[in-house]
This record gives sequence, C-alpha cells and structure tokens, in this order.
Amino acid sequence: MINEPAVDVLIRKLGTEEEPVSRYALCTVVAKRARQIIETERNLGHTSAGRDKEILAACKDIADGKVVIAKD
Repeated sequence: MINEPAVDVLIRKLGTEEEPVSRYALCTVVAKRARQIIETERNLGHTSAGRDKEILAACKDIADGKVVIAKD
C-alpha cells in the first residue's frame, strides 16, 4: 500500500475543487504513467534496481504536478 503521497492529495492534484477526479480515474492515470516509465526504461536499457517501483514513481510524478489529465 502506498501511503505517501496520499490518495487524497493525488486526487486533488489531478482534478479541481469544482470537479475532482474519481479514484478510478486516478488508478487509470497511475497505471498509464507506470507503463510509460517501464517502456522508457526498457528502451534506454536501464534496470530499476535500487530505484522506486514504477507505481510509486508514477504517484510521485502526479504529486509533483508532472502529470495532468487531458480532458476530451
């Protein structure tokens, strides 16, 4: 279980006060970002030894504001 960053913080980062995102949307965004991280590491020939897991890295990216939701 990921305790830091908190799920509520991630939901606020992705949404707005008027229109917060759902937990489902958060899970979808985290999964997509984690797959991007895995693919990038694979293409560069890096291994993830000694680094954060991809899910945690994706959550940190959202908390830092590096990932946003593009609304259609």
